[in-house]
Amino acid sequence: MATGVAGSSFTSELNRLGNSGTYPVLTSYLAATGAANKYAGTTGKALIGALNLEADSARQPKDFKALGGICNELAGTTNLSPTDALRSIDV
Repeated sequence: MATGVAGSSFTSELNRLGNSGTYPVLTSYLAATGAANKYAGTTGKALIGALNLEADSARQPKDFKALGGICNELAGTTNLSPTDALRSIDV
């Protein structure tokens, strides 16, 4: 179990979460959308869609939260930047 590293990027954190809590080697990094889908266990979803479905697999698109809201929901935090919220998730 580990949280992210200070100064890591949003894409790095999505890759960490999609890789069971460890940062993959750079040559294995996915773009943010691909990493979000890997984390959520979805395929072909947009970034916001994948993250919302990770939080609630029954959530409908009309109820999707924006980036800051969904990242804080996933992390169980409030008012953090999306990157800081993802960084705080202990996987």
